[in-house]
Amino acid sequence: MNDPDELAPPDTRVDALRVRAANARPVRRDGPVVYWMIAARRAGWSFGLERAIEWARALGRPLIVLEALRVAYPWASDRLHRFVLDGMADNATALERAPVLHHPYVEPEPGRGRGLLVALAERAALVVTDEFPSFFLPRMVSAAARVLPVRLEVVDSNGLVPLRATPGPFATAFAFRRWLQANLRPHLERFPLADPLRGLDLPQAELPAEIERRWPRADPELLAGAPEALAALPIDHTVGVVPTRGGSVAGERALRTFVAARLAAYGEGRNHPDAHAASALSPYLHFGHLSAHRAFAAVVEHEGWAPERLSARRDGRKGWFGVGESAEEFLEQLVTWRELGFVFAFHRPDHDRYASLPDWARATLEAHATGNGIALERLERAETDDALWNAAQTELVREGRLHNYLRMLWGKKILEWSPSPSEALARLIHLNNKYALDGRDPNSYSGIFWCLGRFDRPWGPKRPVFGTVRAMSSAAAKRKLHLAQYLARYGASGESGEPRERRGRRSRQRRGEG
Repeated sequence: MNDPDELAPPDTRVDALRVRAANARPVRRDGPVVYWMIAARRAGWSFGLERAIEWARALGRPLIVLEALRVAYPWASDRLHRFVLDGMADNATALERAPVLHHPYVEPEPGRGRGLLVALAERAALVVTDEFPSFFLPRMVSAAARVLPVRLEVVDSNGLVPLRATPGPFATAFAFRRWLQANLRPHLERFPLADPLRGLDLPQAELPAEIERRWPRADPELLAGAPEALAALPIDHTVGVVPTRGGSVAGERALRTFVAARLAAYGEGRNHPDAHAASALSPYLHFGHLSAHRAFAAVVEHEGWAPERLSARRDGRKGWFGVGESAEEFLEQLVTWRELGFVFAFHRPDHDRYASLPDWARATLEAHATGNGIALERLERAETDDALWNAAQTELVREGRLHNYLRMLWGKKILEWSPSPSEALARLIHLNNKYALDGRDPNSYSGIFWCLGRFDRPWGPKRPVFGTVRAMSSAAAKRKLHLAQYLARYGASGESGEPRERRGRRSRQRRGEG
């Protein structure tokens, strides 16, 4: 029998498949609603924030948004901290215009933030937080659910399809695409609000003085980007800040730039580093500064699209959204490949471990391992005899990014240069998560594990190291890709990146032959 005093959930726009109660604790009638912002770190296009607002309205209670940043997370560095802090600053600006208390808290030393969420929850009606199926976040949410004295609701804002709508992990993009073709359409009718703060009327929250004293609001200089404030934190200062600014403002700017200036070239140019057609959106998607729904909406609006243009095909083949060729390629990456990784991570908690590779991939890799390799330290310093790989590693270390095609080559070569496939995976995860702004993400793990056979099939003939896992080579990449500008920027001087046929044509022109 239901408890007659238990509060009914509020009327909601959020799909029930996106909401789960992480514990069986009650919702109180008094106290503020706390939105613990951990993955969807933005003030719009967020089902989590929207759900918290719905609860606050239904209860007539204030809303507190807690956005905290630990210092002891794996690979914590100036680079990753600065990107998150940029987002916190943007959220502070956006939320101060609404009747919402935003509390950005940055740990000054490991463990100092412990107890903050519980202290807020002891005075709260309930806590709402974000679903994220990777890194340390699932463990953190589970631990919080066990100790909070009120209900903890977890809300999925990850992709166009609710993770709980999927039947399980998919082995290939083809299989997932076929499932999407049969199941995506209804979810395109339930997007989060672009601005859930518009017209918001709630009582103003106040943070108890004892909480403010023990866990004070982040230093304004730290949020503003002061280098000395960042340098005072106990994080890795050898992985430096990059020019790419984080936050929802920069993420929105990057999206508008991509749609206006690069989307048209994306189809043909996305694999060529010198084409500069990549979206550059993955860091903003990873840190939750940009919503996948927002990116999808911007692209299809540019295409003049409506849901009726979705193909009725159920054959698993690409090209079914009903937009132009370049937009199709982008949506294939944003929806099919990105959400394939999220779905896999959601259903496979071991998605970041070697044992999660397909049986055939592990068997062939282990049978063809050579036991030889290059030391990790040399790889990290880009000290190999492969100029293209060195350039890719240099881009990663210097800029915090890897061109999507070169990330595949980068990973395949690390497999080739590692004493065992399991050691190769450990190196891939370490280097990617340490330096890449978009690391530590289900989509990023998809790229890493693809290099070792996930979401792929066996390829013959068998090769040393790879067995029947698909091989790639720098020589082939140089023949196919436009790389001159890329190698000039990140590679050793004098290394040409022009495809062979283009270099031959220019040589003939200089000789007067064409």
